[in-house]
Amino acid sequence: MHKFLNSEKLLESARLSIPLGSQTFSKSITQLPFGVSPYFAKSAKGSKLIDVDDNQYIDFISALAAVNIGYLDEDITKAVIEQVQKGSIFSLSSELEIALAQKLNEIIPCSEMVRFGKNGSDVTSAAIRIARAYTKKDLVVVCGYHGWQDWYISSTTRNKGIPKDICKLTKKFNYNDIDSLKKIFKENKDNIACVILEPMNIKYPENNFLEKVKEITHQNNALLIFDEMITGFRFGLGGASEYFEITPDLATFGKAMANGYPISAICGKKEYMRMFEEVFFSFTFGGELTSIAASLATIEKIQKFNIIEDFVKKGNKIINGLQDIIDCNGLRSYFAISGHPSWSFLTFKPNDIYSDYDIKTLFLQEAFQNGIMTLGTHNLMFAHNDQDIDNLLKIYQKLLPKIADIIKNKELDKYLKCQPLVPLFKVR
Repeated sequence: MHKFLNSEKLLESARLSIPLGSQTFSKSITQLPFGVSPYFAKSAKGSKLIDVDDNQYIDFISALAAVNIGYLDEDITKAVIEQVQKGSIFSLSSELEIALAQKLNEIIPCSEMVRFGKNGSDVTSAAIRIARAYTKKDLVVVCGYHGWQDWYISSTTRNKGIPKDICKLTKKFNYNDIDSLKKIFKENKDNIACVILEPMNIKYPENNFLEKVKEITHQNNALLIFDEMITGFRFGLGGASEYFEITPDLATFGKAMANGYPISAICGKKEYMRMFEEVFFSFTFGGELTSIAASLATIEKIQKFNIIEDFVKKGNKIINGLQDIIDCNGLRSYFAISGHPSWSFLTFKPNDIYSDYDIKTLFLQEAFQNGIMTLGTHNLMFAHNDQDIDNLLKIYQKLLPKIADIIKNKELDKYLKCQPLVPLFKVR
């Protein structure tokens, strides 16, 4: 019997009313190969997810890194229910907004004032608007992924529907390549409002890269913005800026700050954040209270249980275990492991015959079949236990040599039961 029959039936129905059948690209057929993937979840608790065909997975996607404590955590659920019983939104602001803003000011190095959003794109776009208003300059320099809004996505191949003049206002530089940033500043002189980057993704910063980015940015009277959408509440309680001891002018957070409830934040020095008294950034659900309650409960739990240290311990077990599998089986020509313990990446090395996405498609097919929910990353939750990690490594011990043999014998087409994935665009 087909393992994903109900998922595919629901997908067929969904595509009649929802483009791609999903509200999020990363949960759609663009990232989950059709014929070998689940598409719809029924429930989740702790580190486990059950799909609509009753297949159970150890979930290392963790709702695109938004869940960092665990699904249906009792303490966070209790805080949300208590707030729901009081009200989720009012005609006036709530003191809960002050409580969360003050808490973020305590733990985030650059934070002196805070505004909330609902998605990452809300606050990264707000940061760009503030930088442009403050510096009175228009150009933006980017490195990494920063959301769906025009100012960023115009710099990728997914730029349909965006006026050409807007596309000219965003420039890209490469991580750990400080000369690529210097070149942009040299060519655009005094026209750059800000530099925004993910402080880390696949690779660690090298040769004082972040320090040099900050120095060059400030030498040219531009603002430095850290997009901490994933690194926040994973690399450190105060994010990667705390972890690397580099304080930006503004920083944006979301995802794990509320264990999956929809909230984001832009934080920064008062000198810049007071621009919000002039710059328009306002929407009905900016002070929605169930997510604020969830965020306060999440932060409290991170502090109480030293969850950042827990991520490092578990994440290093994955990284070291996976590296051992790669080394002991002679697989360095096919796979690599990189990233921070809380957010590590299994990467696939292309060759003359197969692209990295061809190989990734086969990997996903086999991982889903073996009860691992992944997109090639390990987005840790506090709920992941030693048995989850051990099971992950056992499955990798079985899968990776098998996939390497298939590649070496040029038999991928024989084993692949679906069409290979095609990348949306390359950002990391």
